[in-house]
Amino acid sequence: MIQTAISRYLHKHGFEAFTPKAVLFDMDGVLFDSMPFHARSWAQVCSEHGLEMSPEEAYLHEGRTGEDTIQILSRRLRGREATAAEVEEIYAGKCRLFNACPEAPVMPGAARVLRRVREAGLEIAVVTGSGQRSLLDRLQTCYPGYFTPGRVVSSKDVRRGKPSPEPYLLGLERVGLRPWEAIVVENAPLGVEAAVAAQIFTVAVNTGPVPDSALLEKGADLLFPSMDALADAFWL
Repeated sequence: MIQTAISRYLHKHGFEAFTPKAVLFDMDGVLFDSMPFHARSWAQVCSEHGLEMSPEEAYLHEGRTGEDTIQILSRRLRGREATAAEVEEIYAGKCRLFNACPEAPVMPGAARVLRRVREAGLEIAVVTGSGQRSLLDRLQTCYPGYFTPGRVVSSKDVRRGKPSPEPYLLGLERVGLRPWEAIVVENAPLGVEAAVAAQIFTVAVNTGPVPDSALLEKGADLLFPSMDALADAFWL
């Protein structure tokens, strides 16, 4: 299965070799089981501002910057762009609600995957659509020694969030590699779309409520049902 996926990846992008030297991890839904809290917070704050969004829809926006999510809702429900002040107020409210939630647990299996990656001698980085300081800071405490600030790309670092390839292209730049020298681990359809657009070999882990087809249709090269399953199958 893995060798077949690699062959398809090389053919699809016209690359001669796949020589991974780094793994770029998404954060929410991959390293932390935080998406239920994000979804609940988004649904509540949007309702308070007349921008109705269900927690289920929030999963489909996972990976976007907060501003992009707010603008999509505003255009759909108000017929106009949200002002800078509205974006700031809504996103600040979302952050307050999220930070009031219980601390998001680490994703089962994530530490095992990180350990396997390090044992294989690969570099490690994070590429997240989140700007939640509380989670970014916890990378150091929950996964000590694995992540450094210079190897973390957040929503604060990019102009266009996922599904644009910009976050993953910046991630490649941070580790000094080319697309065929990296692997992405993602759980969100928009994140998979971004990684595939950046021409990086993309491993999807379905840790949320979206159907497998939503990840495969965006171009995931491999699909696993959990981080534990990825750790068991890790091949490098």
